[in-house]
Amino acid sequence: MSKIKTAIAEDDFRIADIHEKFLTNFKEIEVVGKALNGEQTLQLIQSKHPDLLLLDVYMPDMLGADLLPVIRERFPKMGIIIVTAATDKTFIEKALSYGVENYLIKPVNKDRFDEVILEYVKKHSLLISNQEVNQSYVDLLFGKEKTERTGKSAGLPKGIDEITLRKVKAVLSQQREGLSAEEVGQEIGASRITARRYLEYLSSIKEAKTEVVYGIVGRPERKYYPV
Repeated sequence: MSKIKTAIAEDDFRIADIHEKFLTNFKEIEVVGKALNGEQTLQLIQSKHPDLLLLDVYMPDMLGADLLPVIRERFPKMGIIIVTAATDKTFIEKALSYGVENYLIKPVNKDRFDEVILEYVKKHSLLISNQEVNQSYVDLLFGKEKTERTGKSAGLPKGIDEITLRKVKAVLSQQREGLSAEEVGQEIGASRITARRYLEYLSSIKEAKTEVVYGIVGRPERKYYPV
């Protein structure tokens, strides 16, 4: 799969650098540029044609409320995630009307940032896949399978959310040779410890099986396989 070209529009270069650093944890993402104001943002997306734009509302030369309709008219298919301190309901309604993918309020929690990006990566992957279009496909595309914003579902133990669990299961199902917790973590953009927690949960409910494999130097490693 080709990289998801992503642009960052943020007037504070320090915050832009932080968001770029967050994005480097996703192998599917390629940051193609950063803009410090509205004019630069339009120039950037005109030249780089990104798939995704992280957009701040408060720009020095124009507000996001004024920038959104211009972007949507010129680039109707580009994904937009608002990242801002703005909590004005009128603007939030306007963002929804322009098909914004998600809305993150500063200061951004990294876990929530990662969750939103993972959701977009999943949606993008579905859109470019050859998967048959049926109700299951549409439910995944529109995120109808999650029961609430955090992705938690009744019956899941503490520390296990439905969105991440589904991603781990999807990664595991594509590999018949078995994967380590570190490999799964890299695939979903999470730490080895987080990936292991989900893998061990799947093993406990008999939806995955484990095997201890000894490497060249004799160090044992747990491999996880789909059932």
